[in-house]
Amino acid sequence: MGADKLLMPLNGEPLLQRTLRAFAECNEIGEILLIAPPERAAQLTLPGHCRVIGGGAERRDSVWAGLQAAAFPYVAVHDGARPLITPETIKRTIAAAREHGAAALARPVTETLKRATADLIVTPEILDRAHLWSMETPQVAERPRLVAAYEIILREQLLVTDEVSALQRAGMAVQLVESFTPNPKITFPADLRLAELLLLPPP
Repeated sequence: MGADKLLMPLNGEPLLQRTLRAFAECNEIGEILLIAPPERAAQLTLPGHCRVIGGGAERRDSVWAGLQAAAFPYVAVHDGARPLITPETIKRTIAAAREHGAAALARPVTETLKRATADLIVTPEILDRAHLWSMETPQVAERPRLVAAYEIILREQLLVTDEVSALQRAGMAVQLVESFTPNPKITFPADLRLAELLLLPPP
């Protein structure tokens, strides 16, 4: 992105500000822990029940820091670069976690998927998308489950991209919650433009 994407403007405000507001407006959230460097947090208007926690060198270290500071029985981990998350979707995911112990927002894969070689030649393998899901956040779990899972991740020095991977490593099941509204992760400049378009009022 060429800059700190979480502070890039989205409809006139920092992208991360919109993410924070969605969680602040969800009445299921007792406290928001913003895992971020102080200089980033200083450029935001933080909700009253938000604390800033320093992160680590790897994602696992940042999540672990948040887990150590969390005081509630359930923890929802969300990627700040998903600013279109809604309070209603957060609430649905938390409800599923309360029922099953752990839950993650996800979207069924609709595109045809192919595996390719390093030279970008499609391999003969056929991937059945019938049971494939694209993982999103928030991902919610009972705090003791996440702590136990990340203890394994840290002890074995594994790199994980989400909480589902950590929980799977610990042999724990995760319930999927279907994502019905746009919740893209802002990674490339085109993603930011798409988010702006999605936020436009209907004609």
